[in-house]
Amino acid sequence: MVITGLILLVAIAILVWGYRRALPYGTVGLLAWLQSVVLMAPWLLFFGLFALGIYINLAGVLLLLLTSTGLYIYLGKRLRALGQDTLSTQGRAVPVVEAGAEASALGANDPLDPPPLDPLSLGQAAQSVPAAPADIVIPPEDLVQIEGIFGFDTYFRTETIPYDQGAIFRGNLRGDPATTQAKLAEGLAARLGDRYRLFLVENLEQKPTVIVLPATTDPAKTTPAQWVLAGVLAIVTLFTGLEAGAILQGFDLLQDGSRWGAALPFLLALLTILIGHEVGHWVAARRYGVRLSPPFLIPAWQIGAFGSLTRFESLLPNRSVLFDIALAGPAAGGIISLAMLVGGLLMSHPGSAFQIPSGFFQGSVLIGALARVVLGEALQEPLVDIHPLTIMGWLGLVITALNLMPAGQLDGGRMVQAIYGRKTVNRTTVFTLVVLALVALANPLALYWAGVIVILQRTLERPCLNDISEPNDARAALGLLALFLALTVLLPLTPSLAGRLGIGA
Repeated sequence: MVITGLILLVAIAILVWGYRRALPYGTVGLLAWLQSVVLMAPWLLFFGLFALGIYINLAGVLLLLLTSTGLYIYLGKRLRALGQDTLSTQGRAVPVVEAGAEASALGANDPLDPPPLDPLSLGQAAQSVPAAPADIVIPPEDLVQIEGIFGFDTYFRTETIPYDQGAIFRGNLRGDPATTQAKLAEGLAARLGDRYRLFLVENLEQKPTVIVLPATTDPAKTTPAQWVLAGVLAIVTLFTGLEAGAILQGFDLLQDGSRWGAALPFLLALLTILIGHEVGHWVAARRYGVRLSPPFLIPAWQIGAFGSLTRFESLLPNRSVLFDIALAGPAAGGIISLAMLVGGLLMSHPGSAFQIPSGFFQGSVLIGALARVVLGEALQEPLVDIHPLTIMGWLGLVITALNLMPAGQLDGGRMVQAIYGRKTVNRTTVFTLVVLALVALANPLALYWAGVIVILQRTLERPCLNDISEPNDARAALGLLALFLALTVLLPLTPSLAGRLGIGA
């Protein structure tokens, strides 16, 4: 109940803060704020009623999501139409941004691949005192070629200032961000080949800014030592997967190693989920020509594995690509896990291999509801006979939900960064860590996962080459649905609500 109350308070605070930020922007700002409202409304209603002990059934949840998605798309069309009218009046295109837009930071601090760039705020750098051309690291002859790509019909440059190994080019955007960035990058490649990268980002004043960096600042390829590390982690995960399967069956693999065969099916199911997750990422990345590092698995004694860390070894063209790759992994792993769970529930019968207390199903809103639909009155008995596949599907959904937490470089954090921007994901990261710290008071597993985030994945992804154009409304709706389902997996049922649903003796 404490966690549910915190979620509601934070959501309401975000809406109030967004409204105050939106007021100066007039109708455009209010429409953008209303989009945030309709995205959060299902969350607020569901968890508000949940806190009061009122449960909305699956049909009601789907109706809320469909209504929210429809309103979001409608407001998005109104917002773009109004933005285009404003732009045509002004005679130049300025990207329509929501109240939460922010400055970008080039070169995230990746613990597996320290970048060559200082973690300097782009907004602060873009507003610093202009320096003499001699202070710019780019060779003068290259700088002349770079400045020659700008024009009245794309990006009207007003000044050039140094930034780390490259330069910031202040000016005014004259066209659509995606089209302009592509045209400028094409011109840069025609003049200087593959030696430089052009980023179109926003500064602290929410104005489009161009940054050019040498290709030497691109994400580094996986080193031989990192390949060895990935292999070692994979071997350790094989053992923790077997140990988790042994624990579920009531014995310790270290003390009774001869029974490893009994734990093997659990390991195979876990590997199926993990591999499906990574294949989802790989297929989406291959579609866009993005290189990924090998997965660095995160072994966990209690559940076999927490998932894996996967780095981008290419610069991403835009935020839509970031979203698609981030979502593809949890979508694939989640579908496999859900199929295992439902299949296991359907195959469960009196005399099944596992007997668990019916109270265990109170540990998850989604899983408890699915179990109630499939198993019915059996959940009112002290012990419930279930098929082993149910347990593996359950663990798979938990692993997927943990990776969908909106923090840092987790898949959920990447999705929030893609849809709402870097400033928003910074805030959700802090909120996620606070919630995990509170949950750790009752479940040490949460503290372990919080430590993984803080040590390995607290930083954000590098900005995309076009970091201004936002993903479309359909992607925003999918992101909302994924985050919502992750919460329903991780949040437990209250005893009173479980009693009303008939879950538990």
